Amino acid sequence: MESTVIWSSGMSFKSAQDGHDLMLDLPVDMGGTDQGPKPKTLLLTGLGGCTAMDVVSILKKMQVEIEGLKIHISADLTEEHPKVFKSIHIRYEFSGKDLPLSKLERAVNLSLEKYCGVSAMLAKACPINHEIVVCG
Repeated sequence: MESTVIWSSGMSFKSAQDGHDLMLDLPVDMGGTDQGPKPKTLLLTGLGGCTAMDVVSILKKMQVEIEGLKIHISADLTEEHPKVFKSIHIRYEFSGKDLPLSKLERAVNLSLEKYCGVSAMLAKACPINHEIVVCG
């Protein structure tokens, strides 16, 4: 795996990964020009994407057909520098008909405890908790 980060201007950086470009920046109130996500928030996005891909794949193998999955990830930061995550919360929102909660829980737990490498790395730094919500 590789990533290249190149300074563009101010607090704006261009990242190149596997042929995909991504801008990183800070909000205006933090000295940036808001051209892209903040690096720590991008870590949360990586966690969300990793566990989402696992869960969808696991549910497919369990023959559970969901209509949708939305994952909200939030984190609390420490007050002192370097400001790091002190806790992470993941909210899995599933949509579909007659979804078996036990299988949803099993898929989420398998992702977080066995398959999601991003979760495994971040769990070494802070606790990760989650909740499952089923919407119509």
